[in-house]
Amino acid sequence: MEKIDIKRLNDNVFDLIGKEWILITAGSCDHFNMMTASWGCLGWLWNRPVAVIFVRPERYTHDFIERSECVTLSFLGNSPEMREAYNICGSKSGRDCDKVVATGLKPVATELGNVAYEQSRLTLECRKLYKDNIKPGSFIEPSIAKWYGDKGGYHDVYVLEILNAYE
Repeated sequence: MEKIDIKRLNDNVFDLIGKEWILITAGSCDHFNMMTASWGCLGWLWNRPVAVIFVRPERYTHDFIERSECVTLSFLGNSPEMREAYNICGSKSGRDCDKVVATGLKPVATELGNVAYEQSRLTLECRKLYKDNIKPGSFIEPSIAKWYGDKGGYHDVYVLEILNAYE
């Protein structure tokens, strides 16, 4: 992993998040969990580069995010092996299986001691700045409610400052 200036990033964020997906990881190098997400945002807020992630409280990774100061967002690419890793991390719970073993991902420590993966083509190391939750009474567009109900709880929203980027 080579540290790069975040200003060098030129990925299309719609493809990066919506098509490639994100592997969200939180915890220490000794004890962590990761999950796949296909919702998120990258941008500029409060005069700093930020990422916004959405995590349901019932997800095992949510507990790790709550206890951690930092979170990593890893982009693994779209090879068949990495797509399978995303599928495993999005459908299996770390409560029930060892996702590192199941995926073959190789964890590595960032310079701040957070977890990234050797196979990641891009990792963003982020610090939590803000948290709130999606509130059903706040939907302006009623059709958004279809993403909730029997599908699980309402997401917590985290705004993260992007501290480091690695390729």
